[in-house]
Amino acid sequence: MVKSGKYRVYLIANLNKSVQHLVGTYECKADTKGRIMMPIAIKKQLAAAMAEGFVLKRAVFNTCLELYPLKEWEQLMEKVNGLNRFNKKNNDFIRRFTAGVKTVEMDASGRLLIPKDLVNYAHISKEVVVSSTVNILEIWDKSLYELAIDEAALDFGALAEEVMGDKNDDSIS
Repeated sequence: MVKSGKYRVYLIANLNKSVQHLVGTYECKADTKGRIMMPIAIKKQLAAAMAEGFVLKRAVFNTCLELYPLKEWEQLMEKVNGLNRFNKKNNDFIRRFTAGVKTVEMDASGRLLIPKDLVNYAHISKEVVVSSTVNILEIWDKSLYELAIDEAALDFGALAEEVMGDKNDDSIS
């Protein structure tokens, strides 16, 4: 549904279970209203998701934002919805995980308006980094992104070995 030059966000059933793998890390600028112009390479990768819309939320482990194509968000919510809500920890998790979640639009020129509360949460200033993390995008203030990358670089080899180094799994090189 397209109206007034902006893509409207609405819920649809997720009929396609395939995961889109996004690629790239890009620098861009945010204006004073919290709008960022998405890089052309990202816009091309997200073209199929534009009509369905996006969900923007706080990241769990970092001070950045996560942008989910609606299909990816719905797949994740299917898993979350499977949690037993009569378990207090599950309820607490769901509440915290979905705190600040917003549906967002990307206008026809590829600008994404980040709501003010999420701009404040992620300390978004003028310089922004949009980074792919497999099937979603992270949106960072540039200085916080560089700090996170520098900190992660110190022990990345050990982390890679721990996460990906299962010697019994030949499907990963």
